[in-house]
Amino acid sequence: MRPIILGGHERPLTRVKYNRDGDLMFSAGKDARFNVWSTTDGELLGSYDGHSGVIYDFDVNPESTRLISGSADLTARLWDARTGKVLNKWDANSPVRSVAFVPKTADMAVIVTDKKMGQPCTAIIVEIKADASQIQEKPLSIFFPDVSLSPATIARWGPENTVYMGHENGTVSCWDALNGEVIASKKIHSGPVMDLQFSEDLTHFITASKDMSARILDLKLNLVKAYKTERPINSAAMCPIKEHIIVGGGQDASQVTTTSAKSGKFEARLFHKILGQEFARVKGHFGPINTIAVHPDGTGFTSGGEEGFIRLHHFDADYFKFKLDPRDP
Repeated sequence: MRPIILGGHERPLTRVKYNRDGDLMFSAGKDARFNVWSTTDGELLGSYDGHSGVIYDFDVNPESTRLISGSADLTARLWDARTGKVLNKWDANSPVRSVAFVPKTADMAVIVTDKKMGQPCTAIIVEIKADASQIQEKPLSIFFPDVSLSPATIARWGPENTVYMGHENGTVSCWDALNGEVIASKKIHSGPVMDLQFSEDLTHFITASKDMSARILDLKLNLVKAYKTERPINSAAMCPIKEHIIVGGGQDASQVTTTSAKSGKFEARLFHKILGQEFARVKGHFGPINTIAVHPDGTGFTSGGEEGFIRLHHFDADYFKFKLDPRDP
């Protein structure tokens, strides 16, 4: 499995993500760059210019026609994915830490701001209309995740208008997006939650944490499986066709004193989802892996690193033949 190495960023990657069809991969970083790539050959297809600060998070709608992004420049932006035009902008009082479209319809989005600059962590639910000029400034709801919990680090939609959040203190919470009430919360990790990714059917999700573990939870926040490593985990993703998960991380960037990939434990690590057994490692990054996404068809994955490089992987034939458990597909 020989990756395609992409160098379209000058600073650390913050997020990589595929579109639903899997023919496009989007990337964002601390250099305020927001790019789109072909997953076939790694060609840079274009960039979305407008943000002036770190882009922490973004999402793409199912039709690949729109993007939403959140930045340290105190804005969230709605983009025309094909032309790069900014369709709408929401101004915030602090950096925008996380954004996400509601699955399938993408007619709502959650925008989460940071607890900084004397402002509380705030979750804002906005309506996304087909005609961007008709989008209302007034949000559908506003709530404050750090009032009863700690500031949120990431937010993703669950089923039936719920929003699940990971928090700085390791808590995971579930909220009613329309009335802003907390449905459930539970301390899952002993360190900050760095990533939260749902299964395709929205029945469970995986979290990644600085406490050196990734965990799968059901919708009621019950622990299904835990995967432990020896280094902080920044991102974790589930394969849609195999009972596999992929995690990435490494020692904190501030503690990296060598460019040796081996010493920093910067490999992407593959675990069997049910057995919990690690069965493979993929080397290459020479800094911590900050973000991982699995191709929607399960045919590969992409990782983005602290060193500013993206590695686009296509699984080879041996991967699809491999069975750790005889019951594996």
